[in-house]
Amino acid sequence: MRIETSAGPAEVEIARPKRRPPAFLLVLTHGSGGGVDAKDLLAVRDSALELGGAVVLVTQPYRVAGRRAPGKAEIQDAAWLEIIAALRKKFRGVPLIQGGRSNGARVACRTAPQAKARGVVALSFPLHPPGKPEKSRRDELLAVGDIPVVVVNGARDPFGIPDPADATEVKVIAGQAHSYRTGFEEIAATITPWLLRWAPN
Repeated sequence: MRIETSAGPAEVEIARPKRRPPAFLLVLTHGSGGGVDAKDLLAVRDSALELGGAVVLVTQPYRVAGRRAPGKAEIQDAAWLEIIAALRKKFRGVPLIQGGRSNGARVACRTAPQAKARGVVALSFPLHPPGKPEKSRRDELLAVGDIPVVVVNGARDPFGIPDPADATEVKVIAGQAHSYRTGFEEIAATITPWLLRWAPN
């Protein structure tokens, strides 16, 4: 389905748990030039569904329009909050967890307080541009405030790895770069216990 935003239409794919109301709503989005078919996103989706959560994969307006670069953060964030508002109308009264990979993780962190998210999943959070550690995006990660955030990054990520002190949990996947070729079971094993706090007993 499509959700209209001030930046253009976004496309969303909704997956619901079978035979029961969702325990939580997990909304995930892609990196700058990627899509919601990234294997790490799908590993997190599958884990959340097994725990009884509803999962929404969001293709942001700039990607629907065929662009690879997200543009200004203010425009991207405003559109994201509009998407979240529309989804909340479909999933009333359940905890919201939002996240994404790379640029999507940045959006999720920056908007978490305004979205009133209960948690954030940050996959391959790009701490800085490759080779430019002085241009840190640490402030975006810290924008979550007191909201729990779990970070999963590859050990060889040229975009850097957040400091463990700056998140609730930082998991480093050995041998992996910014895009994962393996380690999806490890990602799922990290995310599953973290999501359990919102899952039914």
